[in-house]
Amino acid sequence: MKIRDILNKNHVTISCELFPPKAGMEQQTTKTAVAELAKMCPDFMSVTYRAGGTSQKETIEIADAIQNGNHVTALVHLTCVQAKEQDVETMLAELKRRRIDNVLALRGDIPEGYDTARDAYHFAGELVRKIKTYGDFCVGGACYPEGHPEAAGLEADIWHVKKKVEAGCDFLTTQMFFDNEVLYRYLYRLRGAGVSVPVVAGIMPITSAAQVGRIGILSGGCVLPPSLKALIDAFRDRPNAMRQAGIHYATEQIIDLIANGVTHIHIYTMNKPDVAGRIFKNLEGIVDLREDDGWKSA
Repeated sequence: MKIRDILNKNHVTISCELFPPKAGMEQQTTKTAVAELAKMCPDFMSVTYRAGGTSQKETIEIADAIQNGNHVTALVHLTCVQAKEQDVETMLAELKRRRIDNVLALRGDIPEGYDTARDAYHFAGELVRKIKTYGDFCVGGACYPEGHPEAAGLEADIWHVKKKVEAGCDFLTTQMFFDNEVLYRYLYRLRGAGVSVPVVAGIMPITSAAQVGRIGILSGGCVLPPSLKALIDAFRDRPNAMRQAGIHYATEQIIDLIANGVTHIHIYTMNKPDVAGRIFKNLEGIVDLREDDGWKSA
């Protein structure tokens, strides 16, 4: 099923993201995580992709396990960095063969010292056009509520987002954020710029103090609101309490989003089905868990 059709349904959607194993590592752990997450019946599951083709095969295999092994719609990430046109076409052909219809087109992180001049695509919008001309794929793109770290400013970043949508993006997924007011202000400006495609809000549960240092690298520097900083300071040395508090904070974020009309939520699971499962459980009674729409109680 195409994700644009899922997002156009008139109900709340909850999706999940995971990543393939690092090169040389066993896939079974990730496939086990897929099976556990699939039991929660998310509306779709995305699988990340590392530049340079090091995980192209692994990404496709995990996506196949999601969709054809566990019967959940799969979304495959594809990046511009280090991508040759033939590599992109080969991957798209393989996705078609496996009947995987959804791709998230990203520029990707540029390795230090890497010369992007050799790449076939330099911006996500160029990759979006390629995917759209290749076949009947549903294509998503990324957006940054706090602005892309390399953009001249938020207005310039929104201009680039609009160009991606004009190139054919069917929906957008936000980078993680921890202050919902940041997202609400961003959506107001995004809609004011004429961007009307569905926007999926990306939520990352903070379940350990060690995650905080990595967030700056992953997101280009998210603002941590005082309430979250206080939570981390209070529980950083108590792992079980930190995990429970982080799940609670993410759940409260999601409930507030839904109450304010943001009905599409994407959970960055970090391959932790138990954490995602607790959030899904917390949302029972808030989200209408309807089996006929692919939802059922976890």
